[in-house]
Amino acid sequence: MKRISHDAWATILGVVYLGLMVNFLVLVTASPLVVLLMTTDPALSWPLLAIAAPLAAPALSGAFTAFREFGRGEPQVVRSFLRGWKATARKGMLIGAFASASVVVLLVDVRAVSASPASVMIVPVLALLVVIAGATALVALVALAEEPGARMRDIVKAALYLCVRRWYLTALSLVVLGVQVGLFTTMPAIAIGLTCAPALYVAWANSRYTLRPVLEIEPALEAAEVRA
Repeated sequence: MKRISHDAWATILGVVYLGLMVNFLVLVTASPLVVLLMTTDPALSWPLLAIAAPLAAPALSGAFTAFREFGRGEPQVVRSFLRGWKATARKGMLIGAFASASVVVLLVDVRAVSASPASVMIVPVLALLVVIAGATALVALVALAEEPGARMRDIVKAALYLCVRRWYLTALSLVVLGVQVGLFTTMPAIAIGLTCAPALYVAWANSRYTLRPVLEIEPALEAAEVRA
């Protein structure tokens, strides 16, 4: 039987380290939201969750930066994550605040019209807008991780247009993240410690491919990142 080469072992251990460290760093930087989700009933504490969600948004852009830099051969996951978090903190929280406010307003509207005769037509539209708001925020955070200096208007406009245009990739990302949320509600330790980074990686890879029309991504480099 052929032995696994030293380079193969180094790659495997590097990927494992990337996943575990990203899980830990996301937990630390998004701790206000994670603590609220674990210690309160979301149906009752949703105002606090809406406030904490924007604070957790830069944690995602930090993770996306770590994924990109690892694909380029940077083994220092902590440094990459913190660099991405610092570079995107302000804009990331603005994106998170926009998404959080949009979702809260839309869900309040759903509750308000749910008892009316027109709810059959209005509620599906509002639910679709909730999905679009979440998808736009996700793709915008990936775009921000790629181009921290870009204008917010350009980021949000590109994210909104492309996440709808390439809806199949957006849908896959949202399904994966939805499964992650479901796992968190039943087995939070596994969701935080093991599956967080893989779920975020799938969402990042899909969103990054979605953004290819507006990002300068070399196909060879992108293929190397997927293999990593």
